[in-house]
Order: sequence, then structure tokens, then C-alpha cells
Amino acid sequence: MANPRQPGFDLRSTYLHLADGGDALPIEVRPTFWPELMSGDSQAEDIRRVADVGGWLVTTFHMDKDMQQWEMHPAGDEILVLLSGAGDVVLEEQGSERVVELRAGTACKVPQGAWHRLIIREPVEILAITYGKGTQHRPL
Repeated sequence: MANPRQPGFDLRSTYLHLADGGDALPIEVRPTFWPELMSGDSQAEDIRRVADVGGWLVTTFHMDKDMQQWEMHPAGDEILVLLSGAGDVVLEEQGSERVVELRAGTACKVPQGAWHRLIIREPVEILAITYGKGTQHRPL
């Protein structure tokens, strides 16, 4: 009997959506994903799933420059795990900023509804676990 093999998926090019009911669905990352999700008017089935069903998006990404905008997740917390490199998470809370230093192997909980951004000290690889429903961006 042949041993069927299937490649794993790369979390840099595929989000894993963990639905509230326990189902996990790989979603191909495309440039329009976040604008479509934030518009609330996507025709794409996978984006409607994130918007309607809720649940967590799991991904990894590389950053070598500071975020050029603020981000906020109104429907749930976000967990950021620094796999390598060094960076700071800037959280806007009650009119002031709090900085959480991330170094390889450390994590940060971004509270639900907190505006945040990343400052890169040295290039980073990050694992993000995000309750993406309702995500918003605003300029610096």
C-alpha cells in the first residue's frame, strides 16, 4: 500500500481560522483579505466565515519595519508570540502608551479593543493568534 503524503501549509501564506465551534479551516492569504474583512461586505466565502462565525486567525509573519498604522480588534484579545528578533508592542490605553518589550520566546496579550502597533528593534518572526472579526486600522 502506498504511503500518501501531503505537504503541510505555511502559516506565512495561509491563515488558519479556528472557529468558535472547534472547526479549523486554512484560508489562503491574499492582499485583499483585511480590506474585505474590515469592509463587512465581502462576497468571498472564507472572509464571510471569519466575519460571521467568529473565531481566531492563526498566522506567522516577518517584519523588518515598524507598523505604519495602528490596529485594533474589538471582538477579542490578540496573542503575539515573538519567534525570533526583537520588537516592542505599543499599546494605547486610557490616553497614554504602554510598551511591552518582546524578545525571542516571549509573548504579549493585546487586550480586546486596545489600539496597538509594533516597533521593530531587529527583524522579527511573529506568531499571531487574533480574534479578527471587526479588525480596524487607523493612521499613525
